[in-house]
Amino acid sequence: MNLKFGRIITAMVTPFNSNGDIDFDQAIAVARHLVSTGTDTILLAGTTGESPTLTHDEEFELFRVVKEALGNGVMVMAGTGSNCTRTAIEATQEAEKLGLDATLQVVPYYNKPSQEGIYQHFKAIAEATSLPMMLYNIPGRTGVNMLPETVVRLSSIPSIFAVKEASGSVEQVKQIRRLTSSDFLIYSGDDGLTVEFMKEGACGVVSVASHVVGLKIKEMILAFERGEIQKAEALNKSLDPLFKALFITSNPAPVKAALGCIGFPVGKPRLPLVKVTDSELETIKAALAPFLS
Repeated sequence: MNLKFGRIITAMVTPFNSNGDIDFDQAIAVARHLVSTGTDTILLAGTTGESPTLTHDEEFELFRVVKEALGNGVMVMAGTGSNCTRTAIEATQEAEKLGLDATLQVVPYYNKPSQEGIYQHFKAIAEATSLPMMLYNIPGRTGVNMLPETVVRLSSIPSIFAVKEASGSVEQVKQIRRLTSSDFLIYSGDDGLTVEFMKEGACGVVSVASHVVGLKIKEMILAFERGEIQKAEALNKSLDPLFKALFITSNPAPVKAALGCIGFPVGKPRLPLVKVTDSELETIKAALAPFLS
């Protein structure tokens, strides 16, 4: 198993200043914080990074600034997926020019392609670029589930090395693991399902909660890898209230609030998302409190 990108990939928030523009200095600060607290690879411009409301120019500058700041010692993945294959290819080619290390490609959303359409979409991107590609299945947001059989077909393309599975289905992970080679990696797309997915062969998580409890999540994953399953389950149970609080309303509003609580003012989300309410903030603070020293 080649864990080049590690076990914890953090889907990083995009910080905004009071004017609603990207705060690049704060982006660098958050990225460095993540690296120092257990993150192996940083994912930029994913859903948590508010990719739907970023322009391509903003995304490319974010890629450039963060990669330049972190250097070659830290893996940086570009969220360059789209429901338009041409757009995804062009964005991925630009990320490759900027020196990023991999790309995350989401199942095309809204237009609800067939399984063959999904396959051809990812195949076209893989053939147009040389960046390692992680597939991203999140039917709750895209409106279509990428079936295990489609993942298996795609896994034979050399540059497609992993899937971020956010269907919420343990059975789906089990099928993907059974039907693919051990070199093909499965990452949980939900913090709270990481241990359950690892029982079925996943190697780690694309995390949101790692913004604030990265070391605890790493401890949980490494405990599982050592065969200390009960310890991993106990850590997961202790983290579960926080995992739930970070999705009390639309992501990334809760995790942006949580970052503010630990000294990283990353601003509010861009419309149509709004910041958490006062009562939601209290719930987040209560869930976060046990992990603040």
